[in-house]
Amino acid sequence: MRRLSAIFLFTICSATVHAQQSIQRPKLVVGIVLDQMRWDYLYRYYDRYAANGGFKRLMNQGFSCENTMIPYTPTYTACGHSTIYTGSVPALTGITGNNWWDREKMRSVYCTEDNSVSTVGSSSSAGKQSPSNMFTTTICDELRIATNYQAKVIGISIKDRGGILPAGHSANAAYWYDNNVGKWISSTYYMNELPAWVNSFNDQKLVDNYYKQGWNTLYPVSTYTQSTADEKTYENSLFGKQFPYDLSAYIGKDYGKISTTPMGNSLTAAFAKAAVTAEKLGADNITDFLAISFSSPDYIGHSFGPNSIEAEDGFLRIDKELGDLLNFLDSKVGKGQYTVFLSADHGVAPIPEYMTENKMPGGRIFMNEVTKELNKKLKEQFNIGNIVVYDDNYQVALNHPAIDSAKLDKKLITDIIVAHLSKEPGIGQVFPLDELNTVPLPATVRKMLNNGYYKKRSGDIQFLLKPNYIDAWSKTGTTHGLWNPYDTHIPLLWYGWGIKKGKTNRETYMTDIAPTIAALLHIQMPNGSIGQVITEVMK
Repeated sequence: MRRLSAIFLFTICSATVHAQQSIQRPKLVVGIVLDQMRWDYLYRYYDRYAANGGFKRLMNQGFSCENTMIPYTPTYTACGHSTIYTGSVPALTGITGNNWWDREKMRSVYCTEDNSVSTVGSSSSAGKQSPSNMFTTTICDELRIATNYQAKVIGISIKDRGGILPAGHSANAAYWYDNNVGKWISSTYYMNELPAWVNSFNDQKLVDNYYKQGWNTLYPVSTYTQSTADEKTYENSLFGKQFPYDLSAYIGKDYGKISTTPMGNSLTAAFAKAAVTAEKLGADNITDFLAISFSSPDYIGHSFGPNSIEAEDGFLRIDKELGDLLNFLDSKVGKGQYTVFLSADHGVAPIPEYMTENKMPGGRIFMNEVTKELNKKLKEQFNIGNIVVYDDNYQVALNHPAIDSAKLDKKLITDIIVAHLSKEPGIGQVFPLDELNTVPLPATVRKMLNNGYYKKRSGDIQFLLKPNYIDAWSKTGTTHGLWNPYDTHIPLLWYGWGIKKGKTNRETYMTDIAPTIAALLHIQMPNGSIGQVITEVMK
């Protein structure tokens, strides 16, 4: 009898120990990417962020990696979203830009294009997209694998690439906004028809309601002392010259303009909340993943620049959206039951004319015009047109079939192009990419260029602009894309389940995000990951 009692007691104790030692995970992971946010925005507008808003809550109750850098170039949206979620770099993911020159197809390829699938949710071609061009898994894929595909994964963004690439190859769904019809859509890669909750959301026609409200500043315009004057000639006059902006003319006609207003963030947040509710994300003990990308900061920043009242107002408003989202997650999933990280896919350069009016260097180079002039010069010398076929991603791609067919001296052509580009006032350095590891370059810049290079999807000649020169398409606005800190120093905030309170000023990288989540969840890191776990963030 005594022996049986001992066995019974041992069994109970063993079960208790096993229960105590079972793997603990949050119910939901929420990845938030702010498309085009520099790290300094956390502090530039800090005093104006709401006490109950998102940024102060994440910063003061969570963990901030203050010195997080992007370890590659070009710093574009597709590269940033894929790197955050894969822990890898374009050289390994194959996502070398939003677009790239494909040497085998001899054409420009869009990062998520997929003609084998069809649009779900509208009659336009905006849904012919999938993650098939990305070579590696994401942390979302690894979570699906680790839970035998029981975890739910959903990606959401106004931009297709912002929803598709983070969610990965095995996601339950990715949704993006079709500005042709003003609806959230998907593709047959994920589903054959939209869920009823998506159709119900679309039927609300929220965009028309936002247009009726118009866009005025959240606070009196005179209080925006961190920004330039309301009317600047180097800003895009997309909606008029100054606040308030009347958007009523777009009702029922132009569903794309919403993206360049803070209401694009409101639309995204509302859709994300609807997804959590309808899909029951975080409702059981199997960890789910919601990947949200807010695209409007990028549209606003490109048009008006980072020193504009429009940009400041956008961040003051998204601060409130983030606060509301956290409150929603508290009530729907439970306080302390979910983990959040917030980062950005890239930063942005100040508008060049803003710099020059303040006695600092800066300027524009119009590479499309430079390329036309260059091709004209090459045709005169070699009697072949269109030798330069591509000039995006700060690279020049050559027409190899035409050059080979005519048996031209490729080195001579390359030397002519290098010499021509070197004369451009805004270009600091230019060199053939096959000489990348021999030309004199700072080690950091060389590493970033190597991390962004995948031969089949990269050009032949690299050019680097001088600081605060931009490759422009117009005489207003700004862009991003190179190695400079204004493009590569991004925020990284952690909050919620498993996260300590604090901060670190040591250098961390965009590639560290995915392996840190993997460590937190006790799952395998993505199969192309080269990042390191940020151990300081975890309890």
